[in-house]
Amino acid sequence: MTLDAAVRYVNDIRRHGKIVVFTNGVFDLLHPGHVRYLQAARALGDALVVGVNSDRSVRAIKGPSRPITPEAERVEILSALACVDAAAVFDEETPADIIKAIQPDILVKGADWAEDAIVGRDTVEARGGRVVRMPVEEGWSTSSIVKRIAGLE
Repeated sequence: MTLDAAVRYVNDIRRHGKIVVFTNGVFDLLHPGHVRYLQAARALGDALVVGVNSDRSVRAIKGPSRPITPEAERVEILSALACVDAAAVFDEETPADIIKAIQPDILVKGADWAEDAIVGRDTVEARGGRVVRMPVEEGWSTSSIVKRIAGLE
């Protein structure tokens, strides 16, 4: 979904008095930790919109060997999950612009993020929304899967 389509979707949801939840991430090699996180985020509202880092932004953040899965495929996989109502790619290194465009009622990030480091907190709270720090599933990470495949773990 394009950002414009995601904004139209959110506006329609909001017209019906529903709660929009937003989260973002790379979601490179989808694993049970991701799925459980997304399911818990979706349970907080009526629609879950996921911002997905573009391939370019992933390389800037995680280095030249990532992502493993191209952005179009990551969005397709996420969109196939019952708990995800919409997914849109963003090219910036932070989700600040997509959060400003979506204007979610609830912003969800992993509890591994410090409260004062959550990008978009100011945007969401300024309109009366809230930020939820979701527990991170222990034992699951894309980096550890990559190391396991490479025989480094």
